[in-house]
Amino acid sequence: MASADVESFKPVLVALSTMQSNVERAQKSQAHEYLETFQKSPEAWKTTLTILSASDTPPEPKIFAATTLKGKITYDLDQLPRQSLLGLRDSILTLLTAYSGGPRPIRTQLCVCLANLAIQMTEWKDVLQVVGSRLGNSGGDCVLEFLRVLPEEVTEGRKINLSEDDLTSRTKELLEDNATQVLGLLTQYSQSSASAASNPHLLECVSSWLREIPVADVVNSPLFDAIVHALTVDASFEAAVDCMCTILRDTREVDESIEIIQVIYPRLLSLRPKIAQAADSEDQDTFKGFTRLFAEAGEHWVVMIARLPNEFRGLVEAILECCVRDTDRDAIALTFLFWYEFKQMIILDKYKEARNNFADIFAKLVDIMIKHLEYPTPEGPDESDLFDGDREQEEKFREFRHQMGDVLKDCCDVITVTECLGKAFNLIQRWISTYGSQATEAKVPYWQLLEAPLFSMRAMGRMVSPEESVILRQVMPLIVQIPNHERLRFQAIMALGRYTDWTAQHPEFLQPQMNFVMAAFKHDSQEVVKAAALAFKFFGTDCRKLLADHVTQLHDFYEDVLDNLSPGIQEEFTDGVACVISAQPLDRIYPMFKLYCDSVIRRMMARANEATNAENEAARLAVEDYVQIITIFFKQIQPYISPREENPAVKYCEEILPVLSKIAETFTSSTPILERVCRCWRYMVLSYRTAVLPLLPALAQELASGFQRRRQGCFLWATDSVLREFANGAEFVEASTSHAIYGFFERQALAFLRIMNDLPPSDLPDVIEDFFRLLIDALIYYHTSLLPSHVCGPIIRAANSALTLQQGAPLTATLHFLDDFLSYGTNHPNSSNFDETPNAGRVLNPPEIQQCVKRLVAENGEVLTQRILTGMMFSFPRDCFPDASSVLLALFEIMPEAVAMWVKNTIQMLPAGTVKAGEGERLMNAVAAKLQQGEVRKVRVLLQDFTNSYRRRNVAPREGLGRLEATRFRFSG
Repeated sequence: MASADVESFKPVLVALSTMQSNVERAQKSQAHEYLETFQKSPEAWKTTLTILSASDTPPEPKIFAATTLKGKITYDLDQLPRQSLLGLRDSILTLLTAYSGGPRPIRTQLCVCLANLAIQMTEWKDVLQVVGSRLGNSGGDCVLEFLRVLPEEVTEGRKINLSEDDLTSRTKELLEDNATQVLGLLTQYSQSSASAASNPHLLECVSSWLREIPVADVVNSPLFDAIVHALTVDASFEAAVDCMCTILRDTREVDESIEIIQVIYPRLLSLRPKIAQAADSEDQDTFKGFTRLFAEAGEHWVVMIARLPNEFRGLVEAILECCVRDTDRDAIALTFLFWYEFKQMIILDKYKEARNNFADIFAKLVDIMIKHLEYPTPEGPDESDLFDGDREQEEKFREFRHQMGDVLKDCCDVITVTECLGKAFNLIQRWISTYGSQATEAKVPYWQLLEAPLFSMRAMGRMVSPEESVILRQVMPLIVQIPNHERLRFQAIMALGRYTDWTAQHPEFLQPQMNFVMAAFKHDSQEVVKAAALAFKFFGTDCRKLLADHVTQLHDFYEDVLDNLSPGIQEEFTDGVACVISAQPLDRIYPMFKLYCDSVIRRMMARANEATNAENEAARLAVEDYVQIITIFFKQIQPYISPREENPAVKYCEEILPVLSKIAETFTSSTPILERVCRCWRYMVLSYRTAVLPLLPALAQELASGFQRRRQGCFLWATDSVLREFANGAEFVEASTSHAIYGFFERQALAFLRIMNDLPPSDLPDVIEDFFRLLIDALIYYHTSLLPSHVCGPIIRAANSALTLQQGAPLTATLHFLDDFLSYGTNHPNSSNFDETPNAGRVLNPPEIQQCVKRLVAENGEVLTQRILTGMMFSFPRDCFPDASSVLLALFEIMPEAVAMWVKNTIQMLPAGTVKAGEGERLMNAVAAKLQQGEVRKVRVLLQDFTNSYRRRNVAPREGLGRLEATRFRFSG
């Protein structure tokens, strides 16, 4: 190669070397910027081809060049004259000949380049013939790779710059019209030699083309023999499994695929001996592949299995064999979906015969699952290290156990809960009779054999009816006698917690269980204590009436252990305690509420004093935790009171409100504490609803002054609960109260607008999110007041400013508000409390409300359009695209002509050189055509495609957006 050619791409090599070397970040950033600019430049066409043609260039720059060329063909093909595309095609074909033997990453990228060029080069009609004749002599793998990527690239054709009609036409030419020819070529290749028949690239190609070639044509051709044979060859096994699973997927419509299934099923069943061979040879990859194969066949043919249980029993037995032989528990999860789908089918009355036929299979499945639930036995003397220090493996096993628990639930549906529970009970009973007498405080022999059935009982708890009267009466007395081994005690307590609704119906079993659980609060293991707290939460929920008489003794215990529990465990325990208090007679609610909460408040105030005086971080965290505990009491204790009677819980709220206000005033700089306090206030409103009316003036004042001083979104979050509970039309709420609440909302809105005036949106993401979520509810309940108000215009401008953010949560909240706001410019808002009783000629949304929205859109719509489009082109996270395009659609539905003009103006303001010649004009012509045809919704697709294409081609300008740069929000109200 001439030195001049090397010099032409030397800067690219230097930049790539810089990116891979250990240099300063600034140098890497500069190199990255250079490469980014290079990839978008017209010069990249020649340079990439030169790099790929250079014989002495390292692989990394060649991979970069191939990737760049792919991007150029996909997005920048209009940089080339149309007549030069033939030369580009020939250059790629020449390169593919040179790289036919690899490296495969470069060859794959070049095949993708050629496929994308073929899609856009609509005048190229003989694609397969040209590629076959030019590449056929250089090795079959190259042709196979091109054939593999072609359907994938055509299917992903939305990224190609072709019209819908052209893309549809080209798809037919390249795929549908060539399907028969491709099948013939692949069949011919598979018969050319033994190595060709088991070539993984052939199988990958078949998988790719199955989206176009009818599966029946493949199954009824010699190609199917090659696929089945490839399942017995190590080199092609993985690709063959993928290919066969693709074929199986196409037989899901069993009524249409009966003849195909009749061909596949015996061939598949003939492979069953391979399961045992793979398991015996400990070939886990092969075993996993066959498990996947049989399981997916079961998933897709589940209807057929239910209809013809005798004929398809062999398939179900094969899947069960995969489960039983999976000693490493690495493949069994592949069968879980089948067992669920199968269960869903055979529990239907019409498939009762199948349910009876497969009852023995599900009975064996229960035994298999419980066996797989067992923890491993450690090789060394340290019983606490069950996974040789591999924490990731231990976490994976824990998660896996819960999935197996779901399979046990499926079995309960098929063969009854009593039979499944009986299997667990028998294992527990067997362990006790065999090893129970050998258990000591220091050592419990073979504890894994006992822990697994305990876990299975816990897993099946949700399936057991409170009326079950056979197994649980026998097993409950055994559980409370489980030896004091950490994992056994943990599992036993968790199991008891799952059966509290049963215990509520059988009170004679309550006391021993409670003694067992309460004793665990003093256990050395925090995991056991945590289990005890969670179990007590369930006991408090389901057995509250049975425990109501013990509320005083429970308080003594609560006081004794509370300070020794970690925060999370405190909350679980408090949840159960609060449920017991909630079961007290009305005259006992207030004194019990006060008895429990006053002691918590004393602790909280003591730690608050420590935190203030000593700047003690631990004390501040304790204050957060105590506020959370108080909130739990408010959340759970909700006595039913007539609207005309005083609520005893609210009576206590009146006492505690000043205390919480004091905490908020003291810890003005602690966001977590303020959030907990606001959450507590919020639950006061949510729990007692209109009964908190006596507290409302003081609470509203706290929320308003708190937001103005501290500028935290949590005050808006709490405001939202007040807004909803006392909104227009709420039951037992007078109109004057609702009117006052709207005035309170406006105070919060004005405070927010002043904050937005002082600070940029980037400093207020959480506040912005909470404010616009509040506005969504304000629209529902107070649209008739809000939309014509003097604050609505500034709110829309603030929303425009918020759209400059790049965080998903505040953007989503803002876009949802805008979507709802714009819907009030139509007859049918997204959310409203309008009476929708149909009356002839009646408009559900009053014209004056619609006019308010249209006036605001006329005033602010152009900026809104700019912000939405620039966000979609430059800054919005991908998750925000659907909501952003919904807002654009809503704008078009209200004022189509004006919005079309705003879109055009926005495109004209984009940075120079970022829009292709004529692209903006083509877009606007298409938009105008859709509007003229009344197809407003299709405008959304056009704009999505344009912004997606623009975003792929361009990065956000480092010098700013020029005329599209957002201005700062200003508010003088």
